[in-house]
Amino acid sequence: MSATAEHRHIVVVGAGFGGIGLAVRLREAGFDDLLILERADDLGGTWRANTYPGCACDVPSQLYSYSFAANPHWSRTYGTQPEILEYLRAVAVRFDILRHIRFGTEMLDARWDDPTGRWHIETGAGPLTADFLVSATGLFAEAEYPDIPGLDSFAGTSFHSLHWNHDHDLTGRRVAVIGTGASAVQFVPRIQPEVAGLVVFQRSAPWIIPRLDRRTLPVERLLLRRFPLAGRAIRGSWFLAIESFGLVGFVDERFRHPFEMLGRLQLLRQVRDPRLRRRLTPDHMIGCKRVIFSDTYLPALGESNVAVVTDAIARVGPHSIVTRGGTEYPVDTIIFGTGFSALPSAFERFVGREGRSVADLYSEQPQSYLGTALAGFPNFFCTLGPFGAAGNQSAIFTIESQIAYIVDALRTARARSARRVELAPGVQDAFLDEMARRSVSTVWVSGGCTGYHQIPDGRNAGLYPNWSIEYRYRTRKFDANSYVLGY
Repeated sequence: MSATAEHRHIVVVGAGFGGIGLAVRLREAGFDDLLILERADDLGGTWRANTYPGCACDVPSQLYSYSFAANPHWSRTYGTQPEILEYLRAVAVRFDILRHIRFGTEMLDARWDDPTGRWHIETGAGPLTADFLVSATGLFAEAEYPDIPGLDSFAGTSFHSLHWNHDHDLTGRRVAVIGTGASAVQFVPRIQPEVAGLVVFQRSAPWIIPRLDRRTLPVERLLLRRFPLAGRAIRGSWFLAIESFGLVGFVDERFRHPFEMLGRLQLLRQVRDPRLRRRLTPDHMIGCKRVIFSDTYLPALGESNVAVVTDAIARVGPHSIVTRGGTEYPVDTIIFGTGFSALPSAFERFVGREGRSVADLYSEQPQSYLGTALAGFPNFFCTLGPFGAAGNQSAIFTIESQIAYIVDALRTARARSARRVELAPGVQDAFLDEMARRSVSTVWVSGGCTGYHQIPDGRNAGLYPNWSIEYRYRTRKFDANSYVLGY
């Protein structure tokens, strides 16, 4: 590291919801020596990267927005990708955050250096040092592809929903969609009317419940502008509605029955063919995997040009996909709706005191303290770390809780003239033990499914097993007694 490397008090990696919200609150707390590294040429994180047809949020807009930057102008109940991205840009401009963002600058390596008590950071634009480093890298930033024999031999066009090929006209094509997660549920109804044939390869049926999306009326937007309290009331109502999923997740699985009934009624109402309905009936408890809100997905699967295949894929050929049962499906386009990598590649580049990266630790088991700090990583914080995100609430609510905690930690360090903030021995282990105990009875572990909610041995992969309001209370203030402050 060059002796002339640029130095900043705080460096944040990522200019999505986490990075922008953190910057706003840091500025308000008087921290102006702040730099945000963003590898892309624009802010927005996952809302910049995902541009597939129908891309939208599955949390109502009034709740999927910052509490300090209410937006009375949402055009729909659920924000679309372009509108959410525009909202983030508007927040960055309103709070003068753009001047802190260095676009097109990827963090290549970040290592804690004990002798200097600083983070040494290599970027595509040169070296940096920082007193404090914060990871605000999103969890849905890098595509996950299935390992299927013969994929390299496919002669047609293939792409992941994260890297949608807008130059590839789907009109009249024979299209295969592999995966039935949240992204696929959104883009399948949009492409179904265009294609000649659509084959959806489904490994397990997701729970689909009504979305009830609609355009907001001009008079509603006017009222929200004139009476901000109305927006807060709507936000609170949605919070309580979504928080109720915690009854299923970690209170008692018997609470699942009303929610499952809602899903079964949706399936019965929208899918008339009993054979198709059986294929689309989930075989696990609701909440075990991500619950998806949609009013258009199930009807699209019932159209005459669509086939739902539950037989596993054996191989891909130059012009077809063959299942293990021997059925061959001719296709000229493959779209992967297979989700995202569990560990963003940036986690391999954050290296702590013992020369081990965040990815090294996470690969052993998901670990952190409150989803914001990591043992062996002094002066390091993160958003949406393991056990720092509730599976039943808006990610923005969780991110704001973590932002408050991180800002208070930095404020405490400043007030006490502490140059080093590090988790005390045993704190993280005690927290992980608590999370393991609380996770045993959650639907994520005992609900009869496997997915990103679990690690291979069946344990909770990092969802917070309690009410998000309890998490908000727990992170409302930096608990300095859980840390060692160095001077």
